[in-house]
Amino acid sequence: MTLAAALLFTGAAAAREVSDPGALVRWGLPFSKALHNVSLATVIGGLIFAVAILPRNLHGSRSKDPDAPEHPAFARALAVAAAAGAVWTLSAIAVLVLGYADVAGQGISGDAEFTRSLVYFMTDIESGRAWLTVIIIAAVVTTALFGIRSRGALAVTLLLSLVGLVPAALIGHSSSSDDHEGAINSLGLHLVGVSAWLGGVIMLALLSGVLGGPRAGGGSPGRSAGNADITEPTLRRFSSLAGFAFALVFVSGVINASIRVTSWGDLFGSAYGQLIIAKTAATLVVGCIGLMHRRWVIPQLGNRNAGMSARRVLWQLVLAELLVMGATSGIAVALSRSAPPQPTTFAPDASPAFILSGYELPPELTPERWLTEWRFDWLWVAVAAFGLVTYILGIRKVHKRGDSWSWFRTVNWVIGLVVLTYVTSGPPAVYGRVLFSAHMVDHMALTMVTPIFLVLGAPVTLALRALTPRRDSSRGPREWLLIFVHSKFSQLVTHPLFAAANFAGSIVLFYYSDAFGYAMREHVGHELMNLHFALTGYIFVLTMIGTDPLPRRAPYPMRLLLLLATMAFHAFFGVAIMGGTGLLAADYFGNLGRTWGPSALLDQQLGGAVAWGIGEVPTVLVAIGVAIMWSRSDARESKRTDRAADRNNDADLTAYNDMFAKLAERDAKLAERNSKLEGR
Repeated sequence: MTLAAALLFTGAAAAREVSDPGALVRWGLPFSKALHNVSLATVIGGLIFAVAILPRNLHGSRSKDPDAPEHPAFARALAVAAAAGAVWTLSAIAVLVLGYADVAGQGISGDAEFTRSLVYFMTDIESGRAWLTVIIIAAVVTTALFGIRSRGALAVTLLLSLVGLVPAALIGHSSSSDDHEGAINSLGLHLVGVSAWLGGVIMLALLSGVLGGPRAGGGSPGRSAGNADITEPTLRRFSSLAGFAFALVFVSGVINASIRVTSWGDLFGSAYGQLIIAKTAATLVVGCIGLMHRRWVIPQLGNRNAGMSARRVLWQLVLAELLVMGATSGIAVALSRSAPPQPTTFAPDASPAFILSGYELPPELTPERWLTEWRFDWLWVAVAAFGLVTYILGIRKVHKRGDSWSWFRTVNWVIGLVVLTYVTSGPPAVYGRVLFSAHMVDHMALTMVTPIFLVLGAPVTLALRALTPRRDSSRGPREWLLIFVHSKFSQLVTHPLFAAANFAGSIVLFYYSDAFGYAMREHVGHELMNLHFALTGYIFVLTMIGTDPLPRRAPYPMRLLLLLATMAFHAFFGVAIMGGTGLLAADYFGNLGRTWGPSALLDQQLGGAVAWGIGEVPTVLVAIGVAIMWSRSDARESKRTDRAADRNNDADLTAYNDMFAKLAERDAKLAERNSKLEGR
């Protein structure tokens, strides 16, 4: 109803004067999108519950036996997710077909021409390819949900379902906004938060009959005598997730709206802006309901006197939350079908820089502009904000327990997050899109400077100290973290030789292949580039000077040899760039139309010098850190040996001396025997 009202309010479903596809397409497309969004959220919610919230086994057993009886809530969550996956796949197909008909301005038909045009749409047009990708992902996820029960495989399936959100973020209004990368990232974060939040609320409603334990006077289906009441831990675990999801949804929604609505007049005076106000108000209402869960309902569930009334209020609030979120989802679909106040099409006289990068050329680079020119990458801003908030919460929990945490680690973590934000959203990122030298500053800072501070912050150690282990058969963040640390994958990527080869070799493979040009032209490629080099740098530094737990540690001499090898490799790479006469990613850097600064080739050669210079200094600092750790390790070993000697009165030294005394006595006897033989 909300969707229909919003479509009527904005006129998005009104008949067109030219190329009208018909009422079936005009109304069917938004309702298919709404069904797609809800079913996708249900799949994600069901997988989140199965992977990280619900116990897998009945009776709360922690047995690893795959044949152990499943908890009814776990089984129902996967069954609901599988059914929702089928709906997700079918609704995505409907959106693809109706979307083509909407773009083509013709009704749906079964003739050969319509079929040929539909095939062309989903193979050669960006929006068609995006929805075809969604269909494939949905079909794979649905198939997996019908066949797997391993939580490791379910975790991979959850990640794949989240990838299904990416195509929706890359098309539509966000892809053609003035700050299109900011709009895409904020929308992507918004979709992740909404899916986790809405999907979780749907699962709470559908699992209500199997979360509670046996009632007095007899049991009921799914409530055997050994099936304990898991309502309180389930709600508490989801409440923590919902809190982060609410913050993500609200902040990303405000950012995305501010990109499309740039004035108060557009916000209050246009139908698009008024829908944004309605959606924001509904989001705040749902957030207040979630706050009531955390502040009143959850504490009351453990009170026997108020347990039944609290449970009744709980499901009433869940129902109200679900209704409001459904209305909000309808408004969101109507927004996607409505034209924002600001134009979302490229100007016909767009500059070469805007066509290639999506942004106009920044002003000429000067020393002060290394501090003033910013373009926020909201994905990495969210990563930094999440890292800061969770780190502070972890310290708070450790201190609350009476333990201490090093201020040195905290300072390094904060500095690392600040540097991460600077290199992904600040001047190095802005000018890195038009200058190879600035790009190389950005790259080297991301892969060699930022990781040093982040590694010294020891986030995994803090997480293991702060997170509470689960006592049932569910897996929380601590359990998943330990599984990952000890996994075969972790053993591979953190092996010192592999980490060093990946750290050094990926630079050559990236810059001397088409991957570099793809990363400069395409938003997805750019973000994957940032992610890859941030992770490779972090893992390499972690194997050198990290204190977080690792499957394998290299001896200190090997660490120094690997650092010397990477220094030599970076020097070789920098010198090769400095002496090169061919332009890397020539179709990009050679066509930006830049009228200031050095030529593209000279700037590239300057970038080689930057790679050589910036690459050596952090490596030397890491080598110094390794030497200090080696020295301290020897000192600790000496102290340990001395303490052991004090405890056993130098038993080892005494035994050592006794051994030499016995050898000397034996030699003396042999000498005496030989002399007697010679005297005869």
